[in-house]
Amino acid sequence: MKALILVGGYGTRLRPLTLTKPKPLVEFANKPMVLHQIEALQKAGVDHVILAVSYLSDMLDKEMSEEASRLGIKITMSQEDEPLGTAGPLALAKKYFQETQEPFFVLNSDVICEFPFDDMLKFHLNHKREGTIMVTKVEEPSKYGVVVYDRSTGLIHRFVEKPKEFVSNRINAGLYIFNPQILDRIELRNMSIEKEVFPYMCQDNELYAMELPGFWMDVGQPKDYLTGMCMYLESLRKNKSELLQTDSSVVGNVLIDASAKIGKDCRIGPNVIIGPNVVVEDGVCIKRSTILGNSTIKSHSWVQSSIVGWKCNVGKWVRMENVTVLGEDVVVKDELYINGGYILPHKSIGDSVPEPQIIM
Repeated sequence: MKALILVGGYGTRLRPLTLTKPKPLVEFANKPMVLHQIEALQKAGVDHVILAVSYLSDMLDKEMSEEASRLGIKITMSQEDEPLGTAGPLALAKKYFQETQEPFFVLNSDVICEFPFDDMLKFHLNHKREGTIMVTKVEEPSKYGVVVYDRSTGLIHRFVEKPKEFVSNRINAGLYIFNPQILDRIELRNMSIEKEVFPYMCQDNELYAMELPGFWMDVGQPKDYLTGMCMYLESLRKNKSELLQTDSSVVGNVLIDASAKIGKDCRIGPNVIIGPNVVVEDGVCIKRSTILGNSTIKSHSWVQSSIVGWKCNVGKWVRMENVTVLGEDVVVKDELYINGGYILPHKSIGDSVPEPQIIM
């Protein structure tokens, strides 16, 4: 089976992390984002993954060829010369899907969940129609486009964009399976699958919805990345609790790479992920944050709701909070307060940042 992942462009929503690394390679829970999806696809029997990219970096190409050989699958880059939206990339990669008449997966690259691809495939083959989309339940449907469908069969009736009054609280989760016939509906241009393809499939009774079990998050921006991290850790606690850290300095769900070093009298957690070769000195408190590889947090610092990029050096008695994001190789001097700062790579910060802002 084949799968297409809509990797897209420059990852502007996740800056400053994506200024030095392509978004699919930014780690989420100590694994490149796109690898969560690729590994789940491979487990479900996918042997050829196509990445739809609008700019191709050598870093992505190199990393993906290594992963392809590790997983024993084929990974192909399909590069757009101009933006093709969410449907155009299917037309660009058409030749791969027409080699066989079997269904194929399509995924948005920022989505993190438990990826129940086996169940999804069974459901799709059972209804024998052109497409299946995963839907997920949300608390505030008025912020999204919602899916109105028959709960007993899954047949989708219509989509309603940001409804003023309640019609449904299920939204498109960005995970699909299609039969190759869908390609007849798609042109090679900038085209939206949500607005220009799905409504016509609905009219023809060719589109079904399956409800996604477990959690779901689009982690394409820092605030949502941290929310998704908390959900992911809770899912690990329920399904693979042996991966979580348990010792006297840990509170709640915490994932720490084996190569990281944690000092004395620290309080780590709840909801913390610490990457490879990170050094956390004595007396540090970290809550609801991700510390990416090769960074150092010096003694008695306090980090909450933040993402610390690779190779950063956070000084002593620093306080960081309110979705602060450090790009790669940032130095924060001792005794500073950073409140919601987005700090670009290779900067050295010598003054506090009392209000949320971007530090160039």
